[in-house]
Amino acid sequence: MNDFQGLPKSHGGDFLLARLHSPELEAGVAGHVLDHGNGTYSVIFPLLWEGSVWVDVTLVHPSEAVPVLLRLREEHPDRVLYKSLFRSGLLSETTMCNLCLPTNQQPLCNYTDPHTGEPWYCYKPKQLLSCDTRINHVRAGYQKDLITEKEALLFQSGVNLKTRIHAKASDSVTVLPKKKDKQEVESNSEKAAPIRTTASGYYFQGSWRGLGGVVMHQFNDPTAITQCLKGKMVYMYGDSTVRQYYEFLTRFLPELREFNLHSPVSTGPFMAVDIPHNILLKYQSHGPPISWTPISVSHLRYVANELDGLAGGSDTIVVISIWAHFSTFPVQVYIRRLRHIRSAVVRLLDRAPKTVVVLRSANLRAQSLQESLNYSDWFSVQLDGVLTAMFRGLNILLVDAWEMTLAHHHPHDIHPCPQIIKNMINTILSHVCPVKN
Repeated sequence: MNDFQGLPKSHGGDFLLARLHSPELEAGVAGHVLDHGNGTYSVIFPLLWEGSVWVDVTLVHPSEAVPVLLRLREEHPDRVLYKSLFRSGLLSETTMCNLCLPTNQQPLCNYTDPHTGEPWYCYKPKQLLSCDTRINHVRAGYQKDLITEKEALLFQSGVNLKTRIHAKASDSVTVLPKKKDKQEVESNSEKAAPIRTTASGYYFQGSWRGLGGVVMHQFNDPTAITQCLKGKMVYMYGDSTVRQYYEFLTRFLPELREFNLHSPVSTGPFMAVDIPHNILLKYQSHGPPISWTPISVSHLRYVANELDGLAGGSDTIVVISIWAHFSTFPVQVYIRRLRHIRSAVVRLLDRAPKTVVVLRSANLRAQSLQESLNYSDWFSVQLDGVLTAMFRGLNILLVDAWEMTLAHHHPHDIHPCPQIIKNMINTILSHVCPVKN
């Protein structure tokens, strides 16, 4: 890596992504980047199919941009603005809300959840309105001008923000068939700390193939999915990236009928049933911080509390995705939320061990200057590491959305394309209904 003046760097810290792919085979796999700390990097790819393969390396952020993101996260956790409407009779007032509000400006209303202890506060209305008159929760915009003009130069699309690094020579190689008599050789040339060198899966002919765990099955017609979910209750909790699962299934399964709960299109809650096959689908968003259009406070539910309300059992599938709205907060906020969810998952599996619990990881997304300051992939990869570590060892299925979006040829998006969502659904259903042969 070189700096902005074209001089070789003597330190690491650049945020790089890498992918190996074969477009004609619709194949792709994520690479794992090794930072040597001296300005040079290695990428390790598993070679999972034969033929010509191409290497893509992307600079998401140079090392100089990372301290800016770290400072924003630690010093400006309130840079996403939230507000609530208070109303009683003819009186109404809107005040600002957040996890951390200055207490010297006006009195606070404390909405800390009594069961989980998750904090949330709003400024108390100045009119004669009590804290109990709070009606809704909504995102009110973003703080601006938090970085200098010089720092903004570190976030230029096409220059140093999620830009492809082109090869000096060829960016393709040919993968030959593995020789049957060839022994595996362990390299001792690298003395760096151990890293994860195995992928969780890869695409081949457009289909995701997991490495380890259950055999992947392609649920390509509605009948196959209906038979797998027959007699099942599927509860989906979290942000809009898990709402995509609900939307996919309700569009794909013709016998699912949605109940009109008169919920906002983007926030829910939603419910659909297939009476003949005894299938129930429910979606519920997670509690604050949630950055959407106005949502009624009665619909602000914490995932841990929802899990404690489930009986569980072999007829119950729980899918959780909670990450996208925590990027702007210190990582301790995310750890606290996951700690409560993990404890609730443990309690659920203790009372009903046959419950299927699925956790969806963070995924890559498009990046612009403003997008990266609040929702950079650098924030997401920190959260992804926390989530993976905190749920390791539990009897759950982790859908690796990070690698599934990195390995795919479609552009990165907060809401992955339908082809990726279909592969995620296939991963879950292959776990719920494993192939016997």
